[in-house]
Amino acid sequence: MAINPVPRRTLPDVVAGKLAASILNNTLKAGSQLPPERELVRELGVSRSTVREALKVLADNHLIEARQGVGWFVRPVDNANFSRARELAQMEREVQPAAARPAIGETPTGPRRLPVAPEKPLHIPNLRTDRLGTFDFISWWERKRVEEAKVLIVGAGALGNEVIKNLALMGVGHLFIVDFDTIEAANLSRSPLYRESDSGRRKAEVAAARVKDLNPNVKVQYLHGDVTTQLGLGVIRRMDVIIGCLDNREARLAVNRFSYWMNKPWVDGAIQELLGLVRVFVPGQGACFECTLNEQARRDLAVRYSCPLLARQNILLGKVPTTPTIASIIGAMQSQEALKLIHGMPVEPGKVTHFNGMVNEMHTTAYRSREDCESHWTYGEIIELPTRAETTSLDEMLKIARADLGPDAILELDQELILALKCPRCRTVEQILQPISQVSFEFAHCPACGAMRETEMTHVITGDESFLNRTLASVGVPPLHIVRAYNTQEYRFYELTGDLETALHFSDFEETSPTHRESIRGRIHLGETVRIEESRSNPARGRVVLHD
Repeated sequence: MAINPVPRRTLPDVVAGKLAASILNNTLKAGSQLPPERELVRELGVSRSTVREALKVLADNHLIEARQGVGWFVRPVDNANFSRARELAQMEREVQPAAARPAIGETPTGPRRLPVAPEKPLHIPNLRTDRLGTFDFISWWERKRVEEAKVLIVGAGALGNEVIKNLALMGVGHLFIVDFDTIEAANLSRSPLYRESDSGRRKAEVAAARVKDLNPNVKVQYLHGDVTTQLGLGVIRRMDVIIGCLDNREARLAVNRFSYWMNKPWVDGAIQELLGLVRVFVPGQGACFECTLNEQARRDLAVRYSCPLLARQNILLGKVPTTPTIASIIGAMQSQEALKLIHGMPVEPGKVTHFNGMVNEMHTTAYRSREDCESHWTYGEIIELPTRAETTSLDEMLKIARADLGPDAILELDQELILALKCPRCRTVEQILQPISQVSFEFAHCPACGAMRETEMTHVITGDESFLNRTLASVGVPPLHIVRAYNTQEYRFYELTGDLETALHFSDFEETSPTHRESIRGRIHLGETVRIEESRSNPARGRVVLHD
């Protein structure tokens, strides 16, 4: 007796089958336009990435076609594509086996059950030598998924310390830590990764070094910089999960938009005294962070952004009183949500879980998604270019865009470019030509009379500028960023993939090569006694820079 293999259909296959069936039964008529992605996401109850994969399956089988700048349209069913359409339609009626797993960020439909991998081989770990061995006893735990996962942690304060510690101990294979702040004495009461001797050092660097102390098998990278302006979207594009450990609304809004643009889930946490909250945002599934802002919060943002230099200044504020206990609780919950996303387990996107440590109460409520939310925009196809931010000029980038989009194409920058500051009292004009992230609020005051100067700025490059020879980096475009260009009909998205090797490597604090040892020596001032052997055994100590 011949035994046929059990068909294994993915969720995109099932969605493609459902749409193929609608084409065959003429519910979707030849020549008609498919509903927008957002509507398909809502009607089918799947994520935007699943819908996109399903549409690609239909396009590859010549059942639909894309019309540039318009959308997807149904092609006529004929002898060339009928048999394939019928095969795809069969998928809708085939039951997915239990082993089929959703992609990261997707919420499985049907009853909420803990996923179990039925094919997981029985493995008895050696607990004397395998630091992650006990995790293998967890029925749904998949070591390979965890070791291959890439997680971006934004913020290395109290919450960030807890999240970084938890992910390192769980063996999450690749951690990228971003923070622009330095360590001060007040951090020591709630940040277990920092020591008194770390005062004045960069939080992201020290936290990354301590990851290697906790688990040498984890690959780690850090960025001492502002996530709102100094992290390329190409980094976020390659992450599985983003975790926000932030203390201000502006940075959260930036992370929310970047995550939505790149179609990546992110986990937000917030703490104050004995209170805290955790929420998961998944593009296309429920509300996003910007949807949660009330009218007063929107007015506050509008007031701050009426003076853009003041808006940036506010990002640097936001010292919130917290306790190490609430940081531990909320950081643990964030880490757990990230672990669920990595495994494709059910999450509750667009909802918030509040924890009140005063009375030990916890409750979850849902946010309402706003149809007019400005964050609800996902980039289209990313075109990878072998170009770098440091060496590519605005003129060269504009020529690339115009080769695709025509002579009217325009580049759109993510941050404002300050062209000049004008004093309304002295009538003096000072040419600046710097990205807003490099111009302080204090600099906005006239040096002669002290009046607040008017800001002349732009966020587009039209080709008429006198500074087209300037590089992308000089106008605030970070390495491995994705540059937007558009004409009157459509957008194009260009990644500076030439920066990939240096911008995303996960090799900070790896075993040092002779060349790297020389670079360490170069960072130690004369008169210091730090030895190379010492820096290799303790990477956190190896990056100390002492001043005379």
